[in-house]
This record gives sequence, structure tokens and C-alpha cells, in this order.
Amino acid sequence: MTYTAGIIGTGGIAGMGILGMHDEERIGREKITASHAGGFDAQAEIDLVAGADVEAAKLERFGEAWGIDPDRRYVGHEAMLESESLDVVSVCTPSSLHHRHVVDAARSAADPELIWCEKPIATDVTAAREMVDVCAETGTELVVNHSFRFTDKLRRLRTLVQEERLLGDPQSVTMQFRMELLRNATHLLDTLVYLLDARAETVSGHITGENEAVKSLEAGTQVDDAGGGGFVVMDDSTFVTVDCTIPRDSSSMTLQFIGSEGKLYLNNDDGEWRYWRLEDGEHVEEPLPGIDGAWTWEDDYERAFSNAAAHVVDVLEGRAANRSTGEEATRSLEIIIGLYLSHHTGGQVEIPLPRPLRDVRVTSW
Repeated sequence: MTYTAGIIGTGGIAGMGILGMHDEERIGREKITASHAGGFDAQAEIDLVAGADVEAAKLERFGEAWGIDPDRRYVGHEAMLESESLDVVSVCTPSSLHHRHVVDAARSAADPELIWCEKPIATDVTAAREMVDVCAETGTELVVNHSFRFTDKLRRLRTLVQEERLLGDPQSVTMQFRMELLRNATHLLDTLVYLLDARAETVSGHITGENEAVKSLEAGTQVDDAGGGGFVVMDDSTFVTVDCTIPRDSSSMTLQFIGSEGKLYLNNDDGEWRYWRLEDGEHVEEPLPGIDGAWTWEDDYERAFSNAAAHVVDVLEGRAANRSTGEEATRSLEIIIGLYLSHHTGGQVEIPLPRPLRDVRVTSW
């Protein structure tokens, strides 16, 4: 069976390149395979048939690059959702627009079975919850593109931690990644909640106010999103320290887990994953079972989008349960919003956030 797909938002992650990740001369001028459109293109079962954007010039460039019929290029998402019957809708707009576009798509005449939404799920927790609720009401599967979940090595590592208890009981995690919290740290924090299968209970945070994308990447748009960090206590009692204050050029995405039966060091930027088993009070280094080498941006991340699109097909055909739900995506958002709230109130924040705290919005791209 072949499924039809449409994309709302035809820039960066949709398939035309992202500041800080791709060569500037390629961005907006040629198709980038590590993208939603690239994921669809890698699957014989999915046809990308339509696209929508508020910027006509961007829409035309995208349509030409990815071979979308000119009659199915829509200025404004409403026109696409009114005119098309779609199995899948990708939402690739700025994160502040995710709520509107997911809700509109779920309730639209296009009647998609599945929405593949970019991360972070939203810019406030109330919006994220409503997205989840509306998709449940309309029978629409919501898959959030925390792309690390769609890499083979991280999936295997979760099995080792959760099912084979590689670490025993997790006790402490130390994490570092580049600024900003919503734009980038959502990957780091989703990796945390994915591997631990846990939710935050208490958050204490510090926000630097620095935004690398506006300054060094010349993104041009001022937003609230900034560098920051703090500590988090999870509902399984794991104590987590988070540092996302460092510029891209000098940072490394690192996570160190310490458990009752071993420890784990993951450095994705430098390509180093190491594991030590605790035996008679000594840590003994061993290979990670079933994992060949370390995770890399060049290989694993590049393949994450085709893997995610393949997972979309598996979900549509009933062969797999959703691996990256809106409920789970909200767990990382709660931590990020908690860090901001803690900084600005000068106190610790308890999760789940009560109203009106879950209405607090942090603008990002």
C-alpha cells in the first residue's frame, strides 16, 4: 500500500537545510536527505504529494527540489488541509506554531491517520497536552521527531538499560550539550527520559540568557530560548545534572550514567561510548553488548529520518506501536519549562506543573 504525505513548513528540517548543520551555500538551494522529505523519499510506501508554507518563494524552492506538482503547493496550511486527502502530515514549522498546525491537521478534512511533528512538541506544556488530547479525540497518531529514538544504537541501548538492566538501578546522570534549551537540549533531555523511562519530579534551573543562533548563526529572530542548566530529580530517584550553556563549537553531547551495577559514558560528538560493569567494588570495562562502535552524527543521525519514516509506515500498517508519542515528548518539555520557571522564581519547581505554570511559554524556532 502507498500512503500520501503532505508537509506544513517547507524550510530547514522539512528538506532544505539548517543553520549550523549544513553548508550555507546549500541551505534553501538543494534538497537535504536528513529531513522529513528525505525520510519520505527513502520509503517506497510513502509519496510526498503536497506542501504548504506562508512564504511563496520558499514553497516554490521546496516544491521544485522535491518534485511536488505546482498545483499541490499551497500558500498557507489551511488550503492544503482543505484540498488534500492525506495519510500523513508532517509539521516542520517553528516550534511556536506546532500546536496550531497539529490541531488544525488532526481536525481537518485532510483526515490524516498520523502526524509527524518536529521537536520540541510545543513551547508550553498546556499546548502540548492539548495536541495530545486532540489527536486522541480524532484517532490521529502523533509521532514527535525526537530523532535519536529512531537510531538503531540508542534503541539497543534502551533495551540494555531497561530490559537487561545493564546499569542495575540508575542513580546519577551527568549531561552536557550546546545551548539553547528548547532548540537543542530537547534532544538531550528526551534521550534521558527515553533511556530511563522516567519523568521529572523536581527541577532547579539557571538560564544564561545567551542565544547562539541569534548571535553566531545570524538567525535574525530574537526569541526567549537560551542556554541554561540545573538539576533534575526523576520519579525513579535518579539525580540528574544538566549543562546546556556551551557554544556549539566547544561543546560535546555527553551523558554519564552511574547505576548500582555499572556505569556508562556516551559522547556522541567525539564518537565514544564506553561501559563498565561493577564487580566486587571495581568497575570493569566491557564492550556494550550488541552495539558496534559509538553513535555518530554522520551515520546514525543521517539515517534517523529514513528510519523514522519507516517507523511511520510500520505504525500505519499496525506492525509497531508509536515509539515517540506526544505524551513522552511532553516529559522533556516539562523539564525545560521547569528550568526557566525555577530561574525566574528563585525556587525549585515540582512536576507535573500546576496551572497556570504549564501555560508559561518559551519562544524558540
